[in-house]
Amino acid sequence: SGSSEGRGGGGGGGPRRPGQIKQQTSQKGEEPTESGSKDRRESTKMPEEDCMQLNPSFKGIAMNSLLAIDICLSKRMGVCAYTSSSWGGCRSMVALLALTGHGITWIIGTIVCLTRSNTLAGQEVLVNLLLALILDVLTVAGVQRLVKRRGPWEMTPGFMDCVAMDVYSFPAAHASRAAMVSKFLLSHLVLAVPLRILLVLWAFLVGMSRVLLGKHHLTDMVCGFALGMLHFSLMETVWLSSNVCQTLISISTLSWSPFF
Repeated sequence: SGSSEGRGGGGGGGPRRPGQIKQQTSQKGEEPTESGSKDRRESTKMPEEDCMQLNPSFKGIAMNSLLAIDICLSKRMGVCAYTSSSWGGCRSMVALLALTGHGITWIIGTIVCLTRSNTLAGQEVLVNLLLALILDVLTVAGVQRLVKRRGPWEMTPGFMDCVAMDVYSFPAAHASRAAMVSKFLLSHLVLAVPLRILLVLWAFLVGMSRVLLGKHHLTDMVCGFALGMLHFSLMETVWLSSNVCQTLISISTLSWSPFF
């Protein structure tokens, strides 16, 4: 009887093992279902995140639209980009107009006028103009190096452009310089009304000439005008007096003596 009870106990223990195995398997089966539910949640979240990334804001749509319009209009206005363009016959004339707003042209011209000026007032204006031109060239070159925007037409920069570090499109260096110079001359020279109108018209045409040549976009020209006005305001703030200008002239001509 003892052995039979032992066997019965052993037999009773036998059927419990499959049940335990089933419980373990069911517990193991719950883990994948939990991980599977997490995967399903993540999979349901991913498309929402993608939708958020694929749906740009109104500001992004507006900026992209304006950029596309700018590129399209700038390419259409590059009628003198090549000799084979629609206005290719006027390319040399437009290039000559653009040369009147070149940085090297204005810096050399200002230095020549400074060497021939005999009045203190004239030398004061010319020294400040020279510093404003140098500031304009360096600032525009620095911004162009940071932005590195290409022009609407693929062109290799010319020798004069490389010398003036005007190799990229944004902002337009000629427009910046023309705006700054015209505002500077209007503020410090006594000019008749027709000459003042011609000076403003010259600044606008210099900026437009670079767009017609396919060198810059329209937005480059507009930002160049704004930057030129900023340069003028900055030079008016740090305007050098006549004594400081005479000291700089003496140093440049090696005739300055700090003790006399």
